[in-house]
Amino acid sequence: MIGCIIQSRMSSRRLPGKIMKIVDGKPVLYHVINQLSHSKLLKKIVIATSTGTDDDIVENYTKKLGISCFRGKLDDVLDRHYQCAKKFSFDTIVRIPSDKPLIDPYVVDEVITQFTSNQYDYVSNFVYPFKYSTGTEAEVFSFKALENAWKNAKKPSEREHVITFFHNHKNEFKMNFVPNINDVTHLRYPLDRKEDLKLIQEIYSRIKKRPILKNDILKLFSKNPKLFDINKRLDPNEGQIYSLKQDVKSS
Repeated sequence: MIGCIIQSRMSSRRLPGKIMKIVDGKPVLYHVINQLSHSKLLKKIVIATSTGTDDDIVENYTKKLGISCFRGKLDDVLDRHYQCAKKFSFDTIVRIPSDKPLIDPYVVDEVITQFTSNQYDYVSNFVYPFKYSTGTEAEVFSFKALENAWKNAKKPSEREHVITFFHNHKNEFKMNFVPNINDVTHLRYPLDRKEDLKLIQEIYSRIKKRPILKNDILKLFSKNPKLFDINKRLDPNEGQIYSLKQDVKSS
């Protein structure tokens, strides 16, 4: 089964409670789920949050939406994904962080198609050379590859970021990426900080159709280029840099 695991938590270091921030009258988490519900290839969507009491609100909200919720370790996100995939019998996992309320479901389907048609271990649209906007990352990998990482990953960054182990051991996995024709990396719309939230709120208020696709955002940018200055100076790699520092401390 092709299952989507949306990793969610309230305890973000940079913007606490970000997944429940309101955009267009609804929590960010709602929009992530709604965007992905338009995928033609996903068979099931599961929210994977932590067992911490701060994340009770995540479980309660997803239950109201009729979406399955799995709870696991807070900091060992790799274990959380593995246990979730195992419980729901996913043989193919689509990993989407919950700070991507503008994830394009058709891009997700492109990545899934590439994965299933070539028997890869891991496929993403966000592998060097980057051409997609940050905020549209989709990663697809097999349960077998996930289990390999779960058994062998040791570094804090590998346990926190799930797929870091794949990139650190490329020779062990059959990997590929889905390229974008045009380089749009100058646009970024994940939700990491308050400036990102302001931009996402603006995008949702200006684009009325649902789901919002990457081409819709590109059209908005062509008409309102200064709009994207809102979060222009933020570092998209801030979270990964923090995790790598934790690797050094643990070594």
